[in-house]
Amino acid sequence: MPYVRQNQHVDRVRGAIEGRLPAPANSARLVSSWQRSFEQYQLDPGSAIGPRVLTAAELREVQGKEEAFLRASGQCLTRLHDMIRVADYCVMLSDAHGVTIDYRIDRERRGDFRHAGLHLGSCWSEREEGTCGIANVLTDLAPITVHKIDHFRAAFTTLTCSAAPIFAPTGELIGVLDASAIHSPDNRDSQHLVYQLVRQSAGLIEDGYFLNQTAEHWILFGHQNRNYVEAQPEILIAFDETGAIVAANRRAHECVPGLDGPRHIDDIFDTSDAHLRDVGRTDFIIGLRLRANGTTLHARIRAPLRRRSHGAHGAPTGHGAAAASSTTVSSGTNPSTLREQPMSSAMRRFLHSDDTRIARMAEVALRIAGRRLPILILGETGAGKEVFARAIHDSGARHARPFVAVNCGAIPESLIESELFGYAPGAFTGARNRGARGKIALADSGTLFLDEIGDMPLNLQTRLLRVLAEGEVLPLGGDTPVRVDVDVICATHRNLEQMVQAGTFREDLYYRLTGATLAMPPLRERADIDEVIAAVFDEEAQAAGHVLTLDARLAECLAQHAWPGNIRQLRNVVRYACAVCDSTRVELRHVSPDMAAQLVPAIGVDTLAAGDPDDERDRIVRALTLHQWRPNDAARALGMSRATLYRRIARFGIVGPHRL
Repeated sequence: MPYVRQNQHVDRVRGAIEGRLPAPANSARLVSSWQRSFEQYQLDPGSAIGPRVLTAAELREVQGKEEAFLRASGQCLTRLHDMIRVADYCVMLSDAHGVTIDYRIDRERRGDFRHAGLHLGSCWSEREEGTCGIANVLTDLAPITVHKIDHFRAAFTTLTCSAAPIFAPTGELIGVLDASAIHSPDNRDSQHLVYQLVRQSAGLIEDGYFLNQTAEHWILFGHQNRNYVEAQPEILIAFDETGAIVAANRRAHECVPGLDGPRHIDDIFDTSDAHLRDVGRTDFIIGLRLRANGTTLHARIRAPLRRRSHGAHGAPTGHGAAAASSTTVSSGTNPSTLREQPMSSAMRRFLHSDDTRIARMAEVALRIAGRRLPILILGETGAGKEVFARAIHDSGARHARPFVAVNCGAIPESLIESELFGYAPGAFTGARNRGARGKIALADSGTLFLDEIGDMPLNLQTRLLRVLAEGEVLPLGGDTPVRVDVDVICATHRNLEQMVQAGTFREDLYYRLTGATLAMPPLRERADIDEVIAAVFDEEAQAAGHVLTLDARLAECLAQHAWPGNIRQLRNVVRYACAVCDSTRVELRHVSPDMAAQLVPAIGVDTLAAGDPDDERDRIVRALTLHQWRPNDAARALGMSRATLYRRIARFGIVGPHRL
């Protein structure tokens, strides 16, 4: 139930917006948010309806893109919840669009929090829910406490929310940490301690994510007090083999002069008495003099934790992006010509690919990003089309605005119209009382990504054409069009030209969508496949939680496989192998038997069966793998009895993947 009567809350909101009543908590930020919620987004402050919640499938898709972020934040979420759970708080983590992707809630109180809208998949953008903790952080990029009647909507006036932003090493917002309680004291001062704990925890998550994303670089851990360098370093600076500074955390930017813009580590510190990479091979703490002001910073240097992609220079791995290219500058591509272009870290990896087609495509994409030009990306399923579309969005002028992805082939035909265009209140049986905004409206001022556009029903193609031509969308059952401003990127594995000729795709829509057409090559044709495999393996090995290396023979098999499912299939194969690996080296025997049988022919059956004549264990494992761990067939291929095979399996300690 609302904390105050709905009509009373509505009067207070309107009075503050009009200047007749005092601002909430004397905060100009809150008044501005109220004003945007009321005038720009036309939300009802008297509404007592909870937030929009993603379906399980939609949530899994969002969480899948945030794997690295979720890994970096999990322990901090638990630690923060352990500190404040006694006061009946829950802890939520949202992505950069306000979607709750992780949370910590006492099991016995889960129903109460869910009733208040505090659970996985809930959406807290200001555009949808008005003034609240997560929404205000997304808008202002600064921490805040939104306490009870500070909320715009009456539904949330019992809640208190303290939230803080979390930034990537590149400086882009990647998420929001929020601590919320259903009931708390009326006095705002009661939230001061929780507010400080949330800010502190957000900083820890940010630094953890920083270290995760810069693991292939040298890291300087620093503090002004020598005794805190090991226990609680404040300053983190990543630099590459040449000494070029790749990234620095927020505290470093605040405390260390001269970090803005491309710099060399020697420009910041006087390193004449110490070679930092040599120091990094020891456990020594050294004092470094800052060139800008002569003060001393105590520091320890950490060597890279994982292998860097060949020839990489520049920013760390991009937030939430799948490994889709290497970081070597290809011939024929001149990244310096794009120096002034805003560029996401994901796009930088595409631009620096060893595959000239990928690099040239990235260069074109950078030039057209944000130019109001519809883009069509062609490529097989799983080739990385959505990753590339997101990189285009993140490299354009709208990078801070919504990126809304719709898989036209995954939504039932009966629902795709309401999903895309939204619907008016009471438009059909089961519709929400207040209606719903469609994906197109949610992408307003940002980018709409229509995946598998070739699967869109013909009748809806006409409605989409109107959106593109006139910049307005008419909700299902509505009579008033809503103005929208979206950049459109589409993707498909189909041949749209043939579909146009067959009459299954509108010709006028086809020409509307093909302002620029980019082709993503399949994984089997990519010149940088070795680097893609290495990058995917590094990510999955890290997710497995222990140190793993990729066997050279398995890497060769993977590189020569046809990969009909492309990078998506590769990731699943590698993830399985890392999960079942019982040693530090991931080998062919750790791949699922059915997949191993497909990989074996890639390097030749004869080569596999023979192996090294002095390595009997290797021959046995390879024969078992070739025959999908069927002992009769393997024994026959090895020229021995099944009993002999069993004795040697026991002698060498060979364990099949189905028993790991």
